[in-house]
Amino acid sequence: MALPTEETVREVIRKNVFDPEIGLNVVDLGLIYDVQVAEGKTVDIKMTLTSPGCPVGPQIIAGVQNYVHQAYPDLDEINVHVVWTPMWDPGMMTQEAKDQLGFF
Repeated sequence: MALPTEETVREVIRKNVFDPEIGLNVVDLGLIYDVQVAEGKTVDIKMTLTSPGCPVGPQIIAGVQNYVHQAYPDLDEINVHVVWTPMWDPGMMTQEAKDQLGFF
């Protein structure tokens, strides 16, 4: 099995983890700030949520962890760190996400 890279981990998340309230994946929403892969055995993901009180936050975080684990079952650790700096804003979305939501 191929070792994970930042790009492949982001792609797993992009294809599988969606904000159910908005209907878009969390990568294109700009919620995944950083992905670090250490020696192919540990993945650290720094992410945020659209707001500190996001009611589906636990579901999104669990989805990130579960889908990365499914894609790379040999990982020793998958650490998801939720951060609030910088605070998320719609400007962090990809252009495609902005287009889908009607942001101009």
